[in-house]
Amino acid sequence: MDKLLQSVKKILQDKPLGSIQWFVLNQSWLGKTYGEMAEGSGYCNNYIKEVGSELWQDLSIALGKRVTKKNLHLALEKHLQDEIDAHENQIRPEFGEESSLEMPSPDFFSASKIEFPSGPVALASPLYINRPPLEELVCNEILHPGCLIRIKAPRKMGKSSLLNRMIAYAKEQDYQIVYLDFQEADQEVFASLDKFLRWFCVNVSRQLNLLPCLDDFWDTEMGSKVSCKIYFEAYLLQYIHNSPVVLALNEVHRVFEHPNIAQDFLPMLRFWHEQAKQDQTWQKLRMVVVHTTEIYIPLKLNQSPFNVGITITLPPFTLKQVENLALLYGLDCAEDSEEAKRFASLQAMVGGHPYLVNLAFYHLCQGEMRLEMLLETASTPVGIYGQHLRELLTLLQAQPELMSAMEQVIATDEEVELNAIAAYKLESMGLVQLNGNQASAMCELYRLYFSQQFGKQNNAKRLFEKL
Repeated sequence: MDKLLQSVKKILQDKPLGSIQWFVLNQSWLGKTYGEMAEGSGYCNNYIKEVGSELWQDLSIALGKRVTKKNLHLALEKHLQDEIDAHENQIRPEFGEESSLEMPSPDFFSASKIEFPSGPVALASPLYINRPPLEELVCNEILHPGCLIRIKAPRKMGKSSLLNRMIAYAKEQDYQIVYLDFQEADQEVFASLDKFLRWFCVNVSRQLNLLPCLDDFWDTEMGSKVSCKIYFEAYLLQYIHNSPVVLALNEVHRVFEHPNIAQDFLPMLRFWHEQAKQDQTWQKLRMVVVHTTEIYIPLKLNQSPFNVGITITLPPFTLKQVENLALLYGLDCAEDSEEAKRFASLQAMVGGHPYLVNLAFYHLCQGEMRLEMLLETASTPVGIYGQHLRELLTLLQAQPELMSAMEQVIATDEEVELNAIAAYKLESMGLVQLNGNQASAMCELYRLYFSQQFGKQNNAKRLFEKL
C-alpha cells in the first residue's frame, strides 16, 4: 500500500488528491464496492461513484492507458514494473550504448496506430472521454427492474459509444442483450404497423436464440399491439427465466418519420414500462431508447414514452474535457498551461462537438498541420472538415425546406423561431441547437461554412437573374 501511495503521488504530482480521493483509491485497492465505501464514509453512493470516475480518468490521462476500478491493480503494478525496468536499463545500458534511453510512448500515442475517427469509440480505446455523471447514471438505472432509459443527442455526439458501455456493463451483470438499430430495417418494414411489429418480434426472438413462432400468438382480431404484447409476455419473457433482458433500440428517430407506426409503437413502449410496476414478468425487461431529436409526431402526454423513465442528453465536451482528450492523443502541448489556452479556440470553433474535436486531434497528432492552420482553413473546402461539411450541405440540398430554415438561422446572430419539424430535423443533423423552437447555429464552424455557401448561391442566383 505504501508503494501504491508513493506511485500515485508521482503519477498525479500536478493534481494532488484530497482526502476523499485517497479514501476511494485506498478502498478500491482493497476491493471494496462503491456501496460499501458510501456506508463507511457517510457520503452518498452517487458522489462516491463520481469521485471514482474522475479519479480513474485522471490516472488514465497521466499514465497514457485506460485505468478503471477493475484493472487498478494491474495498471499500477505494471506502471511500477515499467519504472523498475527503465531504471535498470539506465544503469545497465546494452551493447555499450548511452544510458539516456528514451522510454517508448504508449501504443495509442503512436500517430500511425490511432484510428481515423469514425463510428463509436471502441470499448478498449483510451480515447473515450467520460462525461460525469452520465455513465454512472445509465449503469445504475439499468439495474432497476422495468426501467426505461432515453439517450438523446444529435448525430456523432457519442450516443452509441455511451450505449455500448452501458451494454458492456449489463453483460457483466449477466443480463441478456437485444440490440436493434432501426436504420437496418428495410423501407417496406414501415409499410404498416403489423409488418413493423412482426419484424420487431422476429429480430428480438433471434437475438434471444429463440425460434420465432409469431403465428402461435398473433391474432388479427385483437390487433398487432396486443398480439406483440402477448408474444413478449407469454413467450419471450417466459423463456429467459430469471435473467433480465436489455432491449436497446438505436436510431429510433427513424420511426418518427412514419406517423402510422410511431403513434402506436411509442405508446406501446410506455405501456410496457408501466406494466413493470405491477407485473414481475415485465420487470425482466429493461428498455433503452436512443435517438437524435425530440419526437415531432403529436402524442398525448399520457402516451409518450419520453416523459417517463430517465432521460440522458449528451452535452458537448467542456474545455477541460477537450484538453484531457488532447493529452490522450499524445499532444504534449496540452500539458503547457499557455499552450493549452490555444485549445479554447478549437473549442469555440466546433462548440465542443466530440466528433469534430476528435477529427482535429487526429490530424494534429499526425503532424499534418499546426492548430493555427487547422483553424484558419476549418470552414474552407481544403480544410480537415471539408468532406463532413459537404455531406451536410448535400443533405440540406435534398430537402429545400431544411435549406430554407438553415438560411434563416445563418442570416442572424439572434435565435430564430422555426417550424417545429424543420427545427427538430436540423437538430438531429447536429446543425443547430434549440431553445424550444428557437434555433441558433450549433457552432462557429457551421455558421462560417453555410454563410459562405449561401452567399455563393445567392450571388449565382442574382447573376442568373441579370442574364
